[in-house]
Amino acid sequence: MAKLITRTGTKDHRVVSPEKWLAARQALLVEEKKFMRLHDRLKQKRRNLPWTKVEQAYVFEGPDGKETLAELFAGKRQLIVYHFMFGPDDTEGCPHCSFWADHFDSAGLHLPQRDTSLVVISRAPFKKLARFKRRMGWKFKWVSSGGNDFNYDFHASFTPEDIRSGSVFYNYAKSTMGMEDREGASTFYREKGGAVFHTYSTFARGIDLLNGTYNFLDLTAKGRDEHPDHAQDWVRYHDKYRTP
Repeated sequence: MAKLITRTGTKDHRVVSPEKWLAARQALLVEEKKFMRLHDRLKQKRRNLPWTKVEQAYVFEGPDGKETLAELFAGKRQLIVYHFMFGPDDTEGCPHCSFWADHFDSAGLHLPQRDTSLVVISRAPFKKLARFKRRMGWKFKWVSSGGNDFNYDFHASFTPEDIRSGSVFYNYAKSTMGMEDREGASTFYREKGGAVFHTYSTFARGIDLLNGTYNFLDLTAKGRDEHPDHAQDWVRYHDKYRTP
């Protein structure tokens, strides 16, 4: 037996011969392929969802001044929006959204080749976003929705009245909420004539696929090795980690 050290302690882990390991790996591969086929069908169902037309004339403030939602597509047909938790009164962006955002610049190198733009949107004033972005060294486009209802309309932000009511609509269900912003991602399609459609949104664990670090860790023996009740208590801004 080998000793596997995790945050909850040390446990024994089975060690076998290469032949037995190969047999076990081949058996798991059958399950992995089945899961992949199921996932492929799920992704097709996601693409088959009906769309809703975006009628509201949202205007955002960013590095290129005032821009409409259609202009954020930057000439592409598809737009991915990450709803980043950074409220008007916050001095820093959410550290957990920052964890996700650390992966965006690399994706931005390739998404345009698939007719897709990526933009991050928060309610904080653009000056705050720009200052925090410089500190983090990010290059992706980040705009402020502080002058419109975009975040509220797409259920990533909530009014104080909604929070006090104890019934906030988030992740497609009513629940209590102790904060004014939550994480999520929304996708849009722009027709040749300029019409914009909302095609998909996902929240909470639904954004895990956007986090490359988690996808790497899921391949390892320890996995994510997180606290079961406080999964991301280890996460820091990347300029605050201690050198290992």
